[in-house]
Amino acid sequence: MQQRVVAALERMGDVLGELGRRFADAGEEIALVGGPVRDAMLGRLQQDLDLTTSARPEVTERLLKGWADAIWDVGRAFGTIGCRKGPWQVEITTYRSEAYDRTSRKPTVEYGDTLAGDLGRRDFTVNSMALVLGPDGVGEPHLEDPFGGLVDLAQRTLRTPGAPEDSFSDDPLRMMRAARFAAQLGFEVDPDVVAAMTDMAQRVSIVSAERVREELVKLVCAPEPRRGLLLLVRTGLASYVLPELPALALERDEHHRHKDVYEHTLTVLEQSIDLEDRLPEGGPDFVCRFAALMHDIGKPRTRRFLDDGSVTFHHHDVVGAKLTRKRMQALKFSGDVTDAVSTLVELHLRFHGYGSGEWTDSAVRRYVRDAGPLLPWLHVLTRADCTTRNARKAARLRRTYDDLEARIERLAEQEELEAVRPDLDGNQIMEILGIGPGREVGEAYRFLLEHRLDHGPVDPEQAERVLRDWWASRGEQP
Repeated sequence: MQQRVVAALERMGDVLGELGRRFADAGEEIALVGGPVRDAMLGRLQQDLDLTTSARPEVTERLLKGWADAIWDVGRAFGTIGCRKGPWQVEITTYRSEAYDRTSRKPTVEYGDTLAGDLGRRDFTVNSMALVLGPDGVGEPHLEDPFGGLVDLAQRTLRTPGAPEDSFSDDPLRMMRAARFAAQLGFEVDPDVVAAMTDMAQRVSIVSAERVREELVKLVCAPEPRRGLLLLVRTGLASYVLPELPALALERDEHHRHKDVYEHTLTVLEQSIDLEDRLPEGGPDFVCRFAALMHDIGKPRTRRFLDDGSVTFHHHDVVGAKLTRKRMQALKFSGDVTDAVSTLVELHLRFHGYGSGEWTDSAVRRYVRDAGPLLPWLHVLTRADCTTRNARKAARLRRTYDDLEARIERLAEQEELEAVRPDLDGNQIMEILGIGPGREVGEAYRFLLEHRLDHGPVDPEQAERVLRDWWASRGEQP
């Protein structure tokens, strides 16, 4: 661990050395703190540096001028001044303490006077360590670790510097951060911390949707999201931030007439992660992972037990897509991300109509058209959704989907399938039919698009005959 720290400090030497000199010359203290110290000990290299200082924000800003390549102060209200120096993104925050009012969504910020006081108000002991900078940077590492973070790091344990109840009262979002760090670092959460999370889960409801969303994204994109999600469900936090997930756990019935939907969902998530190398930019990919997590959330609403003892979930794809959109809107996700995830949820069952290859070329075209640019993500989700323990059945499903993908590729080469459009554009439609812009042009366009999907591309003369026949069947004269 010491070797890792030394190697990390060598990488950061130039930027930390100059910051140490500037702040020391001004009579101020400054220290590398939190995540960068923890990650240096874990051998996780990064370009973002967090520092804490005795200097007030206006002093920090003055000391950075003439040295930093760019400076920003969007965090000034919280005592933070940010800057960029070469490849490094640096945030310097004044010693502080912050606490929530019982009914407030935002912390009140008070500046502190000591490094120890600043470390004591941080979320977990592994983030409550600091490397103090002197006039020559760090030099021989001077580690401040008043709460035993080094030991907890070695033991891969998440503990709070003080009583977890006090920490979570100060900022309830820290309960979600515990789950996120468990997923990111693979650490165990101290039993006292888990107990406090369970007792105080409802308190997370005062935190803004935007802050909850950011923690959820980081958790889902972590190396081990299952670990964090299980903790959210176990402590009851999921009931407030993602209630659709624990609802799946209720879907196990005493007669075992269908698979455990909750466990199936977590397995689909893990299998989708294993397939992320099929995506255009690889992973971690939030859209892919969140679609896997949400794909079956319509099942609790659609479960029906039949007289013969079987169970159905008819239309759970459509219901799930609506519930996904509603949840993501509540969490203030962007429209594009919400549309992408909910579309994947709605389409995730489409493949099962393929059978053993009975789809016509028209059906394949519609599959591609409906998926649009999300087709690679739909491929991953559909493949990941196979969790059967029957090896022969799993192999058959893989072969069948291989066949569908091969057909898509062949049609794409022949027909530019990803950009399917009618064989005539709007201007041509108006010229042939002798009409101006209006509703009829849109209807004609949609008719030609359906014809294109059913029959593939045709030449302009044939497209014109098809259009005129359709127009005449409506009782219209071109």
